[in-house]
Amino acid sequence: MDWFDSWAITLAVFLPLAGVVAIGVLPRTSEAAIKATALLATVATFAVGIAMVLEWNFDVAADAPRFELNKSWISVISSNYHVFLDGISLPLLLLSMLVSVLCVIYSWDHFPEPHNPKAFLILLLVLETGMNGTFVAQDLILFFVFFELVLLPMYFMIGVWGGPNRQYAAIKFFLFTLFGSALMILSFLALFFQSDPSTFDIPELAAVNSSIRALPLTTQSLMFAGLFMGFAIKVPMFPFHTWLPDAHTEAPTVGSVILAAVLLKLGTYGFVRIALPILPEAAVKWAPVIGALAVIGIIYGALGCLAQRDLKRLIAFSSVAHMGFVMLGIATLTDFGINAAIFGMVAHGLITGMLFFLAGSIQERFHTRELARLGGLLKQAPYLGWILGFCAFASLGLPGLAGFWGEFPAILSAYNPAPGLNQGLFRGFMVVAALGTVFAAGYLLWMYQRTAFGLPPEEFADAHIHDVHTPEWIAWVPMLALILILGVFPGLLFGITDDAVQLVASAFRAGG
Repeated sequence: MDWFDSWAITLAVFLPLAGVVAIGVLPRTSEAAIKATALLATVATFAVGIAMVLEWNFDVAADAPRFELNKSWISVISSNYHVFLDGISLPLLLLSMLVSVLCVIYSWDHFPEPHNPKAFLILLLVLETGMNGTFVAQDLILFFVFFELVLLPMYFMIGVWGGPNRQYAAIKFFLFTLFGSALMILSFLALFFQSDPSTFDIPELAAVNSSIRALPLTTQSLMFAGLFMGFAIKVPMFPFHTWLPDAHTEAPTVGSVILAAVLLKLGTYGFVRIALPILPEAAVKWAPVIGALAVIGIIYGALGCLAQRDLKRLIAFSSVAHMGFVMLGIATLTDFGINAAIFGMVAHGLITGMLFFLAGSIQERFHTRELARLGGLLKQAPYLGWILGFCAFASLGLPGLAGFWGEFPAILSAYNPAPGLNQGLFRGFMVVAALGTVFAAGYLLWMYQRTAFGLPPEEFADAHIHDVHTPEWIAWVPMLALILILGVFPGLLFGITDDAVQLVASAFRAGG
């Protein structure tokens, strides 16, 4: 289907906006129709993603662009509507599509106060458009538009439907991200003006014969610094992480799930798609800094978890630690490390997304997230308790579950970093990161013991606590299944990403 090959990605990006228009014309009182329309829009988008997988030609190297479309967009600045899929972007696009469907299903009977399904689902669909577009954009201006599109709906989702300190958390999230984006667009403009011919096209800028690579290393490093700030704040890396615990703690459940499962990946994806291939020499210079901040984040995030008394805040700090493993893999500049990083992105999205789903359901039942007031979950709601245990073990990196393949290869990759990097330094990073896995086991098992074991506290001893509801089962089973499937068969994902990652890492095998 030639038309599908050309327009599939456009459908995948903009079908959610069609849902926004459809919901916009429906009266606010037609709640069932609004929910059905949102579900239809997300399912149709995911169906396009599945169709692209079925059309994927596995006989062609996975680094080859698929479903490519390159049309003139803003000709006055030489910016094109250039989109395509490769082995790096496909898993993350599918993750975004799947999580969006599951968030709509979960919301079916979990809409936060103030009860306004129309506005809430419109924001969710706009978020999906921004996330999907970021993962397929191959033009820096197009990438920036989609990268920033997610900012406004998430700001309102936190600020309107969040917790008691929602306004503070929403403004902090907005300002941190906007500051990083301002520096990032400056680097995009510098790349445009320094390239010959001037272009925003990512593949052209990343080409081996690109004029960018002939620039002085100091100039390249300054450009990389702007990209680093924009992406590192989004990840978020230590010490730019302080917006994340507040945003997660105050966001509604669905907002926390999308933030953890997909939005944090926009930063790590930016490193792999833009920063490393376009500025490889600067990446070699910056890699020790990135690796050091990554392992500091691993330990700091774990210690932060041990100090928390709020379930959602604990899970939020765990994201700082887990994204540290992703950034350590990227910092090695090797195909092994970058493959591990992409797997870690997907695994973290599934596992931590599930943990935030569970935290939201626990809060809904007990009206608290204080660990000191929880307990006996296995007795009062056994299915909920066992699912929480499964996700906790997946998060700590138990072999046989997806979290293991996001952490262990990233640690191992630091043993042999790319040429030009200090091998002894990165092996030191490897030891520190390995210690982080011990801390992870500590805080996750402590959290599980406090919430699930023992007898229910007196205030909930006689309360009737509902176990998992039907919409929760429907929303959670696909994520739980993928955590197990990818843990047992990691080659399903590595086989998709490897060829495209090899292309990114080729510059570093040659010494930059």
